[in-house]
Amino acid sequence: MKLRDVSGIEVIKRLKKFGYVATRQKGSHVRLEKFDGEKTRKITVPLHRSLKIGTLLQIIKDAGLTSEEFERLK
Repeated sequence: MKLRDVSGIEVIKRLKKFGYVATRQKGSHVRLEKFDGEKTRKITVPLHRSLKIGTLLQIIKDAGLTSEEFERLK
């Protein structure tokens, strides 16, 4: 599993495949939302060329995915 060198744009593309919708952008950050049962999950993704591993792992966790599931969304 290779989570390094993933750009913000790539993360957004993968999350859109999982059902997230981009709702707004402020500067270099994009807000994505997904209605999940009775609540709405909200995630902010920075549009950097390469996300730090800790940032990426937190985005994956907040999205309700595992690292393996995120990798399969390619």
